[in-house]
Amino acid sequence: MATRKKKNVVELSRSQFTPYEPAKGEEYMSKGQLEHFKAILLRWRQELMEEVDRTVHHMKDESVSLPDAADRATQEEEFSLELRTRDRERKLIRKITQALDKIEKEEYGWCDACGIEIGIRRLEARPTANLCIDCKTLEEIKEKQWGT
Repeated sequence: MATRKKKNVVELSRSQFTPYEPAKGEEYMSKGQLEHFKAILLRWRQELMEEVDRTVHHMKDESVSLPDAADRATQEEEFSLELRTRDRERKLIRKITQALDKIEKEEYGWCDACGIEIGIRRLEARPTANLCIDCKTLEEIKEKQWGT
């Protein structure tokens, strides 16, 4: 079996980009900032899609009828793990698409809960963020308290 380095979601999200440095007096979510985030999101989505293609090819190439039951079980578990990972990435691709739609509507970068700026650095760390740090923290506290 050929060994290949698989990228995880965090590695894919950490693609190389130059942090955006707003000009003095530049308005939040200016055209330049929106283009910066659009490029990050498009590159991230492309990398995820390429990883999906690699998985499909890998599963086709490695899908052989193994005579040993233990080897078959190991292969089934590996495929199951890859499919769960791809399912998480499919959900992430949907969030990326939603963020790109917000960019097109010029609604990107604003908290869905309170309407304030999410912040450039937070969005660079998590381009699909739709809550400011305060609202996200509050949401996480509620989740812990209510178990939702």
